[in-house]
Amino acid sequence: MTKIYLVRHCQALGNKQKLFQGHIDTDISELGEVQLEYLAKRFEDIHIDTFISSPLVRAYKTALAVASPKNMVVNTNKDFIEMFCGELDGKTFAYIFDTYPDLKYAWFEEPENFEPIGGETMRELFARAKRALKEVVDNPENKDKTLFIATHGGFLRCLQCALIYDNIERLKDVPWSTNTAVTLLCCDSEDIKIEYFADDSHLPEELRTSVARMLPKQT
Repeated sequence: MTKIYLVRHCQALGNKQKLFQGHIDTDISELGEVQLEYLAKRFEDIHIDTFISSPLVRAYKTALAVASPKNMVVNTNKDFIEMFCGELDGKTFAYIFDTYPDLKYAWFEEPENFEPIGGETMRELFARAKRALKEVVDNPENKDKTLFIATHGGFLRCLQCALIYDNIERLKDVPWSTNTAVTLLCCDSEDIKIEYFADDSHLPEELRTSVARMLPKQT
């Protein structure tokens, strides 16, 4: 049995500033640093064979916080990077939703049809997330190992939709993972099972970052 811990990065400055944060490489926030202390505590007695991270600093530092106490290195893999948002990257959600009402509608009501200007579509991200996980699971070097993968909210939502429904049309039904939330997959040659989903119980309530609080209210 191969085990994979999928972890969303800690709070980054882009999250704090309510930015549409795709490939922009903002550092982690002070709150994020504290979240990582609790994440590392959660994993201190869990054996990990391999650490994989998106190359963006917010994900890399998340993986490093768990890997460093174990004296292990983090391998970056660009397939686990967040959606490329094109012209929207680094803009505030408020600006985007005010300027592009069609994109606002898609984001809330039909996320499977969200297509950032000059960027990666949600359908392309969905396909990439499925492919990235399959390559990791099918790699014989990972068989019966335990992996830690640090990645991003949009990526995880698509991947979890693929695992639960295998249908991007159900994306709206999949909740977001909060910062440092953990999903555990158990994989064999026949199946991938979600052992638990988007769990941030290692964080005290005051350190949890609700996605709803980070977005402008839908009107």
